[in-house]
Amino acid sequence: MSNNSNNKGVMTEKGREALERFKMESANELGINLKHGYNGDLTSREAGSIGGSMVKKMIDSYKMQ
Repeated sequence: MSNNSNNKGVMTEKGREALERFKMESANELGINLKHGYNGDLTSREAGSIGGSMVKKMIDSYKMQ
């Protein structure tokens, strides 16, 4: 798979903000202290847990529709 993405810059500011809120909500539910901006102090496990939680919620939401 190529690293060249044709979707670069497609997400709107409103979409970015919604995704950021969703990420913060997921981190909070997992008890992970996530700050706005750079979070390089997170472990790979913590970062993966946040992303995994977000994907699980998106799949569950899709199934409920």
